[in-house]
Amino acid sequence: MKRFKFIMSLFTMLLLSVFSGGAFAAVLGVSPLLASGAVLTLGAIGSFFPQMTGVLPMAVVVTSAYAGEVLEDLLVRATTGNEIVTGGHIMVQPNCKKDFIIPRLRVGKMLQRRKEQPTESDSKGDFTIDEKKLNPKDVMAFTTFNPRAFEDIWRPFQPTGNLVFSQLPSNVQTTLLTELAKIVDFELGGLYLNCEFHETEEGKYFDGIITRIMADNDVQRVANPVALQQSNIIAKLKLIRALIPKAVKKNSNLKLFMSVEDSETYEYELTDKPTKGADYTNMNPERFKGIQIVALADWPKDVIVAAVTSSGKDSNFWVGVNLADDAEAIQIDKLTNSGEKYFFKMLMKADTNIVFGEDIVLYDGRDAAVAAGSTDLNDLELSIGDLIPAFSAGTKEYTLNVANAVDSYTVTATGSVVGQVIKLGSTVLTTGVASATKNLAVGENIINVSVKSKDGNATATYQVLVTRAEA
Repeated sequence: MKRFKFIMSLFTMLLLSVFSGGAFAAVLGVSPLLASGAVLTLGAIGSFFPQMTGVLPMAVVVTSAYAGEVLEDLLVRATTGNEIVTGGHIMVQPNCKKDFIIPRLRVGKMLQRRKEQPTESDSKGDFTIDEKKLNPKDVMAFTTFNPRAFEDIWRPFQPTGNLVFSQLPSNVQTTLLTELAKIVDFELGGLYLNCEFHETEEGKYFDGIITRIMADNDVQRVANPVALQQSNIIAKLKLIRALIPKAVKKNSNLKLFMSVEDSETYEYELTDKPTKGADYTNMNPERFKGIQIVALADWPKDVIVAAVTSSGKDSNFWVGVNLADDAEAIQIDKLTNSGEKYFFKMLMKADTNIVFGEDIVLYDGRDAAVAAGSTDLNDLELSIGDLIPAFSAGTKEYTLNVANAVDSYTVTATGSVVGQVIKLGSTVLTTGVASATKNLAVGENIINVSVKSKDGNATATYQVLVTRAEA
């Protein structure tokens, strides 16, 4: 009799697994048979070992309803919880499990005179499938938590023992996971823009949109970029607009992406204009000559990109996302057997790419901005001997010991950026040219060489302690 009940229970779970496995497979994109097997396996674990405590064997497959709701909610949160997605500025390709070829479609002039037997040479328009693709890389969200913080949710359904998900109703599991998801910071917004793939370095999981743009030789680049300031930002926007291809210049989805700081600089420049002449009638803080300005918190300062983007397939920005092809895509369990803390882990995949580099205009003044703010010297020499330690741009303090017979010196300071103001005390020096001769007193002498950055926003001082020996 017991054997008969065991067989009937197993048969019942098999039937349930077929139905629930189909729903589970639809969420994860796996074979329904594999999904059914996973559900059956975990169902068996939950049924035959109900007294297990502190263990959550693959939480995502406890029930099909739970799996569908939670997986979908968490992936949506991870993907859309950032400005570039919620603003409709990027095409999101879901279920991107492996390399996804991005179709490169251009609408050309297809109309022509009727022909009885058209040939391939008569074809017009362009539809290309080439090297542009999404190659999703693994990303993991991980955090620890104390289940007591959510005890009001699960305790009524599990009055004794540790938190065991398999013993909770599916609706309670969903509620609990939704609350847990609120404490997980996925940070995908910044990664979609600025990430740079590296096999081992933390935070470099795949190439972001800006990284892709930088690497594409077809992208139109504004020559000789500088740091963006209120005095030059309108002139630089004009240069960007001049490089936008005619084919996309009137596209309603053409946008100018910039940092919040640079958008405020543009706004201040418009505000400070004494009169609004004809040249400024099509300019306001949200637009430049009819082109929408998109300011993003994660966008780097001194970088502006003009591109046609949307949430549809005509977008020049794409991102592919998917839950990892892993039975433990979401896992919750005890951090240690003897401890009270639990962990939350979610595995996913993501990658970005651009479609037509030749339709994108890039203004990148970051290197120029760094140079403009530099207070480093390339070299510092005294005529009376070698500095200790040997000169290095990042080292600001040195010493030098000389004999009593040495009673004067000159200083030669070489700047790293044209436009720096270099001073010996209060005397301005010419970069790379020796100063006038200075007297050296017996004992300790402090020589200060100050460097003001090209942009005037920073100053640093190199100091040399010269000790002249007693007579």
